[in-house]
Amino acid sequence: MRLVIARCSVDYVGKLTAHLPMAPRLILIKADSSVSIHADDRAFKPLNWMNPPCKLREEEGTWTVTHGKTGEKLVLTMEEIIHDSSHELGVDPGLIKDGVEAHLQELLAEHITTLGTGWTLIRREYMTAIGPVDILCRDHTGATVAVELKRRGDIDGVEQLTRYLELLNRDPLLAPVKGIFAAQEIKPQARVLAADRGIGCVTLDYDKLRGIERNDTLF
Repeated sequence: MRLVIARCSVDYVGKLTAHLPMAPRLILIKADSSVSIHADDRAFKPLNWMNPPCKLREEEGTWTVTHGKTGEKLVLTMEEIIHDSSHELGVDPGLIKDGVEAHLQELLAEHITTLGTGWTLIRREYMTAIGPVDILCRDHTGATVAVELKRRGDIDGVEQLTRYLELLNRDPLLAPVKGIFAAQEIKPQARVLAADRGIGCVTLDYDKLRGIERNDTLF
C-alpha cells in the first residue's frame, strides 16, 4: 500500500463530474490498483475513489487515474507532496468470526428456507476480491442474494455488504444481486442505512435455528 499526503485538487471525469478544491488530502493507492482520496473526517469513507481495474499515470504536477473498462478518470492536480511512503502488508487473513457468528452462518446455510420458501443455497463463504460473502443463495424467483451475517448488526456491516454487492453485480452470471443483512440484533441506524441502499434486514433467532424450544414454565 502506498500512502501519499498531498496538497491537491481532484476532478472526476465520467458520467458525472465532481470537483474537490485544493486542500491537504490523504491518497491511498492499494495493491489491487484502487485509488481513494480521503479528508481528515468521514471515518473510513473516501471523498472520491476509483475501483479496479484502473491505472495511475504520474506526470509533473498531475496524476491521472483511468478506469480500465469505463475510461472514467480522476485527475489530481498536485501542488505539494508532503509525504510519500509504500508498505508491504502481505495477504490479509480476513475477518475471523466468533463462534456464534460462525455457527449462525452454518445453521442459516443448512436452513436457508428461513429466509423464504423456495430459497436455495449456492454456497457459504463465496469469495470476492475483497473477502468472502457469508452466504450466496437464490430466492424463490431464482434471483441471486448475498447474505452478510453478524451477531449485532451495525452500519459497518451494511457498508461491508454494500462493497460485496458492488463487486458481485459486475459478474454477468450473478447479476442482479440483492443483499440481505442478517443478525440477532440490528441497530436502528443500520436499518436506515440498509433501507437507503436497497438492502433487506432479517433478525435471526439463534435458539430457533438451533432447534431449541423455549419454555417459560417450570413444569
